[in-house]
Amino acid sequence: MLLTSGQISMTISSGIIFIFTSLLFLSGYVLQQQTVRSLQAAIHPPPLPVPSAAPSAIAIARPFGHPPGSNGHVSYQKLLGGLAPETHWKKAAYVQLVTEHMTVCNVVMVFAELAVQKSRAQRVLLYPKIWDRDTEQDRLGALELERSMRLIRVAAVRYGVMLAPIEGMLDVGEGNTDAAFPLSGLLSLTRFDHVLYLRPSGLVIDSSILDTLFSIPTNASFTSFSDSSSDLSPLILITPSKAASQNAIAALRSDPFSELSYLQSNTHFLTLPSTPAPFVSRTSSLHNVDDNFESDTFLSQAGYVQLLDKDIKGPEYNIPRDVFLQSRPEPGEARTAWEELYEMYRMRRMDVCGLDLEPMPAVYGPEVDVVDRVET
Repeated sequence: MLLTSGQISMTISSGIIFIFTSLLFLSGYVLQQQTVRSLQAAIHPPPLPVPSAAPSAIAIARPFGHPPGSNGHVSYQKLLGGLAPETHWKKAAYVQLVTEHMTVCNVVMVFAELAVQKSRAQRVLLYPKIWDRDTEQDRLGALELERSMRLIRVAAVRYGVMLAPIEGMLDVGEGNTDAAFPLSGLLSLTRFDHVLYLRPSGLVIDSSILDTLFSIPTNASFTSFSDSSSDLSPLILITPSKAASQNAIAALRSDPFSELSYLQSNTHFLTLPSTPAPFVSRTSSLHNVDDNFESDTFLSQAGYVQLLDKDIKGPEYNIPRDVFLQSRPEPGEARTAWEELYEMYRMRRMDVCGLDLEPMPAVYGPEVDVVDRVET
């Protein structure tokens, strides 16, 4: 029987439709299987590889010259290798003491950066107990106190900081808060072998460098990393002890305003390591660098930098532009580093505390103020 032209056309069309339908079905099936395998992989990820051996020592993240108090990396690594990591870090702490509302944000910035960089040392914040005792009615009229307590709570909740409200160690009357809470009071924190105090206002650049300082073999009550015995460094390593604490209290009770002299006479000064950039420094040092100074090297090898310059009240303030420009180092690499540090401080202050720079006080005496900050 012969097929008509209509029947032939119908057969061919049906065949073409069947072929394309089959291809479409197969492509959909393949795509479906790939999706199923992807979902299975997401729900049941492969097991993580098991490390061959746990580290037995606290490792230095990267070399930064000869650490103070050592003869080089070999002897220093032997010292670190003899420490039990968990026990070591429970006995080491970054401790910040705040007595003024203006420094609270900087302290929280320090703790925030230590948390971000995963420092394993404990973090402790001491502040006047009276800040907790103020009534709600008083607090409504004290915006600074309200802000300080908000930031202190942020430090505890977000950055794992242990809070310790304390009474004044010395009775010096109202208006002498710093004298009532002397830095020597940190000698009483005998639950720790060493505590590290970072003087405000400053920036933690690399906490791995700072962490190694806890293992320096020293029994001195205070250790300063400075070339000059008349100048305490931006960070101070403190070795708490009951006897040293009692001696400090007795000395300061006889003369409450003599703490600077007491610190200088009871501090062991370690010479900074001879590296292209010291691990602890001040922005004021950038005015006296040589021609070989490099901004990138300075920032990459810094552990902590205190922002302290003549004629600048502090990095927390919105310094008048003419004063700011005049305070910069000469054009070059040092100025680049200096400007980057001040901008870094401004950005961290906004990110961590949600605060812009403070307006300058109506009356400002730069010479007197800078001396006060250096001796604090």
